[in-house]
Amino acid sequence: MRRIVVEDFRVQRLLRAGGRCSYTIVRPDGAVDAEADSYLRTHEGSGSQKTYAYFLVDHLRWRSRERLTTATAEMTDLLRYMGAVGAMTAMPWGQPWRGPPQRPYGQSALQIAAACLKGFYLHSCSEKKVN
Repeated sequence: MRRIVVEDFRVQRLLRAGGRCSYTIVRPDGAVDAEADSYLRTHEGSGSQKTYAYFLVDHLRWRSRERLTTATAEMTDLLRYMGAVGAMTAMPWGQPWRGPPQRPYGQSALQIAAACLKGFYLHSCSEKKVN
């Protein structure tokens, strides 16, 4: 059963010309999240775009709860997030993020999440240097 997400970050499926679809992230106010969209466009047409969109939306929801932005998030924050979703960390990570009925990420999902976040933050840094 699908549920409609409002007043929160959400993944939005977009239909493109020729019947192709792509994915972006919409902010709680209904606007496209420009940083997330810019990063996800680098995966346009790949099988990983949808997967990365769902991993990234989870991170953006957490980051919003923690009152962090791309500019203010530090490596320790990213380690806390990874701990909150199931990674073993050698530091306290705060409140569990993926509570019932969701379970912590498994090893494969943690690897995908780490690759997604690494790509997102590197992309965001490189975009800022260009602009």
